[in-house]
Amino acid sequence: SCVFPIDLAKTRLQNQQNGSRLYTSMSDCLIKTIRSEGYFGMYRGSAVNLTLVTPEKAIKLAANDFFRQYLSKDGQKLTLVKEMLAGCGAGTCQVIVTTPMEMLKIQLQDAGRIDHSNTAKRLEIMVNNNLTQDAQRKLMPETVVPGTVPTKSPTAMQLTRELLKEKGIAGLYKGLGATLLRDVPFSIIYFPLFANLNDLGKRGAEGPAPFYVSFLAGCLAGSTAAVAVNPVDVIKTRIQSMNRGSTEETYSGVTDCISKIMKNEGPSAFLKGAYCRALVIAPLFGIAQVVYFFGVGEYILSFLPGN
Repeated sequence: SCVFPIDLAKTRLQNQQNGSRLYTSMSDCLIKTIRSEGYFGMYRGSAVNLTLVTPEKAIKLAANDFFRQYLSKDGQKLTLVKEMLAGCGAGTCQVIVTTPMEMLKIQLQDAGRIDHSNTAKRLEIMVNNNLTQDAQRKLMPETVVPGTVPTKSPTAMQLTRELLKEKGIAGLYKGLGATLLRDVPFSIIYFPLFANLNDLGKRGAEGPAPFYVSFLAGCLAGSTAAVAVNPVDVIKTRIQSMNRGSTEETYSGVTDCISKIMKNEGPSAFLKGAYCRALVIAPLFGIAQVVYFFGVGEYILSFLPGN
């Protein structure tokens, strides 16, 4: 919840192409979003995120612990390769929840940008062609007030029903390959880095590291891994976006997306939204690791009968 507006800015920055640049930076994106869509416009898609990010993180953290224990012999410290294998397993398991969550969230987050892009294009056509009032009404059937979004965005439930009706369960898993290409390397980098940074904070003492060490280790490991896999996150975001501006490219898969981005926008496009993603992931994983290591879940469950 704390970092969701930054995640929205990341999605919109990654999705805009050279011919339809509406935002120049994260702050510019957030300011324009507030002006045109109101304060709550920054939280488009947050309901999906709040619903699914909890099981996603639970699967990721628990799976990593499971694989680390499985690969450990007699409680001995894992080698770096085994730590990376455990992270690989965690990243693979989480995409069951991550893919549909990201699929729905991206449509909702990017809806405002698409509306603005299409509105701007129609206004440009009207001005350039000196259209009559009748022609203007056909091109722009709704009254457009500068700085507003004329169309109402669909809800997550509407999108889910539409995808299930048209494409079945596979519709919710569009971009599964790209999600795997992002989340598996992310976990391979993140979990070993976090474990080693967290161990450094113990200062030779037995037991868990202080909570602030876990928080800082989660922040640093998360931001490092986020920036490292950002090019794949750009590809995943583009592939999972169902709606496009009238002048924007569409993509049939990972290879097609890479080639078109390289051809039309250059290598720098793969770094779009990198600092936003780092700002999102750092506190997200810092907070998640602290709560996880505090054993909040175990404490709550201890009050249930039979525990």
